[in-house]
Amino acid sequence: MIRRVAPLLSLLVLAVPAGAQQMGDPEFAPAAVEPRWREGEGPRVAIDAAHDNFHTLDGRYAPFAAVLAADGFRVRGNDVPFTPEALAAVDLLVVANALHPDNEGNWKLPTPSAFTPEEIAFVRAWVEEGGALFLIADHMPFPGAAEDLAAAFGFTLHNGFALPAGDPSVPIRFRREDGTLGDHDAARGVDEVRSFTGQAFRAPDEATVILRLPEGTVSLDPEIAWEFDDDTPHVDVGGWAQGAVLPVGKGRVAVFGEAAMFSSQVAGDRRVGLRSEGAEGNETLLHGLTRWLVGG
Repeated sequence: MIRRVAPLLSLLVLAVPAGAQQMGDPEFAPAAVEPRWREGEGPRVAIDAAHDNFHTLDGRYAPFAAVLAADGFRVRGNDVPFTPEALAAVDLLVVANALHPDNEGNWKLPTPSAFTPEEIAFVRAWVEEGGALFLIADHMPFPGAAEDLAAAFGFTLHNGFALPAGDPSVPIRFRREDGTLGDHDAARGVDEVRSFTGQAFRAPDEATVILRLPEGTVSLDPEIAWEFDDDTPHVDVGGWAQGAVLPVGKGRVAVFGEAAMFSSQVAGDRRVGLRSEGAEGNETLLHGLTRWLVGG
């Protein structure tokens, strides 16, 4: 393991720049699609912005919102805590890269929960009664902030950086032909997708894994995000999940360990996400996931 990890450390300078340099792609436009719903009649989507989220409707997830709006979803932001009253006005809740206030601009351990126990209980009950949750938690510190919410549905998040064997500056490839892209209605018509670092996690047995990390994937688990050395703990996470779905009571949950794959972001002189070479299937997967989540 050490022989494989050491070259990764020397190549991390080539990986996607740290968060402060990332922004939503102002030139992004969704691919043409036959909308599933008429404008103004689709399911109600709230993209969370009440928990110090790194990805929001008005920022790095504007392209995500544009894709959903093109399909007829009614998309808005959420700026209030999760309560039964707030959730009653939502069909699909999207939570992307939430943070505890202590970690705002301070991406180092510890990484407390972004959500109160009461909020987690409300979301769990809402899903059981028919709500849909799309929980996205990228690399450390985001898994730490979301682990309690994920655990309420049986998922175990890992607070690290999932990196492919060899060169961490290249995306992780998930392909149907080698079984790393799972067989599910949400992934129908997709042969390959790509992610951009992110985290690895364990899904409950009753979940369907959509993205299974290839053999050789390793998680580096630093105390401070993007700071690595030869003593940084590491775990072999080949075969772990980076995306999975789960019916819960009358509702549905999708958990994914990478955020940029469902958006389009500018990072320095690079574009990552939906318009990256080889990631043409990502937008189709996003449509499939969101339609499946709401039963559409």
